[in-house]
Amino acid sequence: MQRRSFLAGGGSLPLAAVQAPPTRAVMVLTWIRMRNSPDEQLRRTSEFLTQTWLPASKRAGAGPVGLFTQTIGEQSPAILTLVTYASLADFERTEKALEADREYRKAAEEFYGRRGLAYQRLESSLLRAFEGMPKVEPPPTAGRELPRIFELRTYESDNPLTLRRKIDMFEQGEIALFRRLGMLPVFFGETLVGPRMPNLTYMLAFESLAARENAWQRFAQDPEWQKMRVKPGWADAEIVSNISTSLLRPLQGSDIR
Repeated sequence: MQRRSFLAGGGSLPLAAVQAPPTRAVMVLTWIRMRNSPDEQLRRTSEFLTQTWLPASKRAGAGPVGLFTQTIGEQSPAILTLVTYASLADFERTEKALEADREYRKAAEEFYGRRGLAYQRLESSLLRAFEGMPKVEPPPTAGRELPRIFELRTYESDNPLTLRRKIDMFEQGEIALFRRLGMLPVFFGETLVGPRMPNLTYMLAFESLAARENAWQRFAQDPEWQKMRVKPGWADAEIVSNISTSLLRPLQGSDIR
């Protein structure tokens, strides 16, 4: 929905040998917080998001778009939206297209014009994807009937230098370890604008809660991780000041499911 309301060298080499670095996606994460007795708020907001906001965002050119309910996490109940853009310029272009969408604007006016709060508050963050994983990777859905479990984790650091070391740790081994153990990475992003900076956020997908528990147990016991976690400069006590975790389930129409 509308953000204001919702939200050199190598000259002698052949051209084919000179490769530009991959474009890193830009992502907007928005938490939609509900009241303590949120049944009506959850219903109204979920319907608006799935039936109106998500299709309008796709028409405007955003994608992939993720839409989730929080099952476990702080400040529950809540809905999380994840909107992906190719670049900051694409983010601006898509937002303008959404604002110009008359069908969406009419539905949004009706949604916000009804009596009672649609939700309690919005909290948004702007992220840029890691160089080591420059795009969002929705898990495959072919032949799948049951929804996956998604885990969103935010790692806070004391300063930009320690955050950079944690990003290096992910890019130089931890992401590959996740993949080897069957934990499906969806995205990894550094927060450019948002609360509790500096921090990074990433998302993993699992077949079920039991699969998630088993995967993290295997991760903790893996010899590669045991070496990585004690490497000088990479120990959690040196580079991570706080970790927040939420478990999520996709809503209808989510590209990430």
